[in-house]
Amino acid sequence: MNGFHGEYEVTIDAKGRIMLPVAMKKQLGEGDIKLMLARGFEKCITLYPMPTWEKLMEKFNTLNQFDPKVRQFTRQFLGGATEIELDSAGRMLLPASFKEYATVTKDVMIAAVLDRFEIWDAVKYKGLFEDISSKEYSDLAKEVMVG
Repeated sequence: MNGFHGEYEVTIDAKGRIMLPVAMKKQLGEGDIKLMLARGFEKCITLYPMPTWEKLMEKFNTLNQFDPKVRQFTRQFLGGATEIELDSAGRMLLPASFKEYATVTKDVMIAAVLDRFEIWDAVKYKGLFEDISSKEYSDLAKEVMVG
């Protein structure tokens, strides 16, 4: 697989759970789906399939823990990371600390990003695309993709 794809708008229920869309679950594969939640960049929640998370942990284990920047980033990134399993109905609980971090309340957007998913407040996510002009988007593409 070259990566996940799609955007999925879902609602957090009264118990703080979200239902993973069928199309998203198909991408994650059959059987017992284990996932990791972590604080993402730009105040979103990042949802990692366990194989992706394990590769990431291998990378963390190679970092120099004597470097203060490494320790700071490790704390920020791994602090509160939580293993998630889906219930029998295909729902997952979003811990209160993550909802607070990402300022999500009811309507969220789950967006595929290469080998992981990001969970955003729906309004904030849509704003990401409204806040950038066509020229800025083109310039960003050139800078990132071409160098």
